[in-house]
Amino acid sequence: MMSGVHPVIVETPEPFGTASWHWSDENHTRAFAQALAKQSALAHAYIELQGDLGAGKTSFVRHLLQALGVQGRIKSPTYAVLEPHETFHPQSLQPLSIWHFDFYRFKDPQEFEEAGFRDVFASVGLKIAEWPEQAKGMLPVADLKLSITVDAQASRQVTCTAFTEAGARMLQGLENTARSDPSPLISP
Repeated sequence: MMSGVHPVIVETPEPFGTASWHWSDENHTRAFAQALAKQSALAHAYIELQGDLGAGKTSFVRHLLQALGVQGRIKSPTYAVLEPHETFHPQSLQPLSIWHFDFYRFKDPQEFEEAGFRDVFASVGLKIAEWPEQAKGMLPVADLKLSITVDAQASRQVTCTAFTEAGARMLQGLENTARSDPSPLISP
């Protein structure tokens, strides 16, 4: 899906698949993040996180980055918009660049272009975006979209949708992990 050096920007295509999980506590969030970190396609994926304020998007990213080997404090990019990280992918031991975006403060999607983020999205590595709707029309098609909602008991319902073949492979890997793991940490 590349045009020159920039990703093609298009409307969201039909999904390849969808699955839902229930995270009743922080251990479920951590276990899901650890299962996602084991997916080889993650190293070059783009993941969108959607949910209201306080839904747990940044907490999930922290668990994912820790599972990928990022050391030290993992800051929210709410004010900086972008927090870059460097680590080694735990499966391949290859260098892994990670860019964690938070577009919450964008008032106009054109700010994406003005900030030069198109070049970041065209580079190799994992991109994770919170509040992607604030940059609508400027972002590439997400491999995976995680929609997180919180219920009255503060549990999270997570719907994971794959929009690319790589996303479908990661989703299948997550579903396989959920079926084969006898612990209650990942529950479909």
